[in-house]
Formats: sequence, structure tokens, C-alpha cells
Amino acid sequence: MLRNFTDVYSRGKNGRERPRPWNGRCWMREGTGASAKRDEDAWRNGPARLPSLTGLRWIAAFAVFGFHVLHTPRLAGDGAGRTVLEVLFGAGATGVPFFFVLSGLVLTWSARPGDRAAAFWRRRAARVVPSHVLVWIGVLAVLVVTARPERPGPVLAGLVLMQSWVPDPAYYFAVNTPAWSLSCEIAFYAAFPLLLRALRRVPAHRLWTVAAAAYALIWLVPLASLPMPLDLGYWFVWILPVTRALEFLLGMTLALMIRSGRWHGPGLLASSALALGAYLTQPLVWDRWGWVAWMSGPLALLVAAAATADLRGRRSPLRAVWLVALGEVSFAFYLVHQPVLRFGARVVPQAPVLAAVGMLLAATAAAWLLHRLAERPLERLLAGRRPLGRPPAQERSGPESSAQERAHRPDDPAQAGAQG
Repeated sequence: MLRNFTDVYSRGKNGRERPRPWNGRCWMREGTGASAKRDEDAWRNGPARLPSLTGLRWIAAFAVFGFHVLHTPRLAGDGAGRTVLEVLFGAGATGVPFFFVLSGLVLTWSARPGDRAAAFWRRRAARVVPSHVLVWIGVLAVLVVTARPERPGPVLAGLVLMQSWVPDPAYYFAVNTPAWSLSCEIAFYAAFPLLLRALRRVPAHRLWTVAAAAYALIWLVPLASLPMPLDLGYWFVWILPVTRALEFLLGMTLALMIRSGRWHGPGLLASSALALGAYLTQPLVWDRWGWVAWMSGPLALLVAAAATADLRGRRSPLRAVWLVALGEVSFAFYLVHQPVLRFGARVVPQAPVLAAVGMLLAATAAAWLLHRLAERPLERLLAGRRPLGRPPAQERSGPESSAQERAHRPDDPAQAGAQG
């Protein structure tokens, strides 16, 4: 039975296991060269959180919001206004691949020695499930009142976050449409302890091979879908948790490369430019490759660059206070924005720009209320205490008070990463 899923041992020259070095925050993989030493020192002394990733979360959630505005006729309008929306948000759905890569990176980044699989699963369920259930019940109630009830099968599948396994849009888009991605996240969480254990056994200098293999498979998934009808191919490429897990695996591998000092990707400016270029050209790419593959590489580079900028103390506009504050409520925003658009569009006046702005403000306000009144309190109530990740007593360099330990304790990874 899997108990402690963080591998804290390495092999010595004689083949015998020995403890990995402890740097005060995690068990480190032995890196080589100046970059490994620099990143290990940055990990030891740097911030517990990665605020640039929190800022990016809001940008991705806003892109998804804009995409759904574009596909809400009463809000999108026509003429020049619609053209602007198509340019700005035609690729907005690519915020979802960003969340999957980010989720893999941050959960791996935040993994601590001694953390058991059951405790990890409990924390993730406490993070995701309460808000999902509250929004799901609320949307379902509105649908029933407005005489638009859903079938029992899709309702129940979505409530327990199993809808993405069914190749039927009546299931995976039932009730609260964006919740299909939470179904994928739940599958990722289930596999995470085993994936992390396997990845930590990969030598640091071979992590690039794993990342390259995951990225290559992302590009091969659309090829495998070509014999399928379009609807089934869409589910296989965009919805199915097994294929979407490749982005999660890519994010996990990036985290291990950064922590071991093996990441030498482009900086934040270059990565942002590459991601923006890919975003603006995504609508020109053939659908099956445009859905995920086209953006996955640039998004992975951007996530790694933002994390590295925080770790090494480099300048990052993504750490702006207002952007981080919005990023903190981005999970709640992601859950509520589509119902706000769907139901709000029925009552707003025929003024697309003003209506869209009003829907944005309404969704943000609803997200803030959900975050403050339900998401955080229920998470604290249900998650339990998280291990502080200290080394055994004989390996600690000195005693720490409980206050100091709490000061060094990283936030829940969801606050800096996983959207779903």
C-alpha cells in the first residue's frame, strides 16, 4: 500500500540508499554545477509562494471568460465589436491547458516529505469539491425553476466529477459547463502520488527526456483522433482525462527540473512573447492540433519562466498586488462565470459591451463571495493539518519554534496553482 509518496532517498556510488540532502524546505535531488547550487539556495531562502503564477491564473481565467462571452450571442454582438472579441478571445479556451500544466507544476513543487497519499487526496477534495457542489446545486436549481431540467444521468455524473469519462456532450457539458475540467483534475489528483514517486526516480539529467516525451505525445494525440468522427475526436483530444494528463505530467516534470537546477528555458519576457504569439495565431491552426498541442509548449515555457522569476527574485509584473488578489479568487471565478453569463444574458439590455462588462463585474463579485464565505472556510474545516515537511530530528540543524515553522510553511498549492 502506498503511504509516503515522496522519494527521499538516492543511490550512492556503492548502490546503497542514502538520504537526500535536506535544505530546510524539501528533500533535494543532487544537482550539478553552479545553476543547481544557485536554485537550491534560492529554494532555501526564497519565497514559499510563487505569486507570479497566481497572477497568471487570473489572466487565464479572464481569457476563458472572454471566450464564453464570444460564444454568447446576446453579449458578443456583431460587426466591429465581435471582430475585436474574436481577435482577443478566439483562443481563450487555451486557459484550460494552462491550468493543467500549472496544476502539475505547483503540486509537485509543493510536495513535502512524509505526506501520505490519503492526506493529499483529502486536501485536494477539500479544496475543489465544496465549491463545485455549491455551484452545481445552485445552477441545477435555476435550471429546474426555469423549466430546463437536465437528465438524471448527466446530473449525477457531473456532481461526482465523472462526466469527462463519458464521450457525450450531454454528460461532460451538463449543468455547469466548465466543471468538466474539474473531472480531469480529480483524475490527475488520483494519479499524482504514483506519478510523483515514479518521476522522482528519474535521474535529474534525464528529466528533459520525460518532458520531451510528454510534449511529443501531446502532439500525437490529435493524430490518433483522425479516424474518429469530429465529436468523438473532440472528446478524445479536449475532454478525456487520460489524454489531458499529458499536460499535467509536463508540468510535474518542469517542477522537478527547476528544483534540481536543470531548467534553462527562456526568461519571462521571451516566454510571454512566445505565448502571446501562439495565442493570437491559434485560431489559424487546424482544430485538432489547435485545441491543445499548439499552445501547450509556449504555456509550459511561460509557467516555468514565471516560477523561476519568483524563485530567483527577478522582476515580474505578474506579481502586481491587484493581479495576485484576482488570482486568489480565480478558481471561484472559473466556477461561476459561465452560469452568470448564461443566465445573465437573458435579462441584460441590448448593449453588448456594457452587458459584458456588467457580467464580468457580477462574476467577479460572485467569485469573491464564494471564495470568502465558502471556499476558504470549508477548505480549512475539511482539509486538516498539513505536514510541515521537516526532516527527522537528527538531521535538523537547529530547533525551530512552531511560529517559525508556520512562517516557513508553503501555502496550499491550490492557492498558487491548480485551477480545478
